[in-house]
Amino acid sequence: MIPPRWVLRAGWALHRALFAVTGGRVGTEAPCERRPGTLFLVTIGRRSGERRRNAVFYTEDGLSFVVVASNAGAAEDPGWWKNLQAHPDAEIHLGQDPRPVRGRRATPAETARLWPRLVAVNPSYEDYRAVAGREIPVVILEPR
Repeated sequence: MIPPRWVLRAGWALHRALFAVTGGRVGTEAPCERRPGTLFLVTIGRRSGERRRNAVFYTEDGLSFVVVASNAGAAEDPGWWKNLQAHPDAEIHLGQDPRPVRGRRATPAETARLWPRLVAVNPSYEDYRAVAGREIPVVILEPR
């Protein structure tokens, strides 16, 4: 079951605030077999040109980070994915450690390989896929 959008937005706002107030000491964590990790993705706004920071779940694939542009099952792609398509060079924050990355959509073969791993750590992705009415992109963030 997908929570109401206002609940998700409130949770995301609290998450961003905790990260900011603690200087990155709270708000990110590494993935494990049972749950995804959490990182902050900093993109450049496609219209504003301003830096935008969003918390996203991730898993690792070699040296790359894999995220899902699910937007909690909304019919529209998340803003961070639209920004990343316009400006692929971005930055991720894992704790106090910023890392430059370049984002791209996973190929169909990569998506087929990665989707079962993503759903294993976050079964909600299947719920999101069922209600979104769109193909949910799997996004690869490669170190640069």
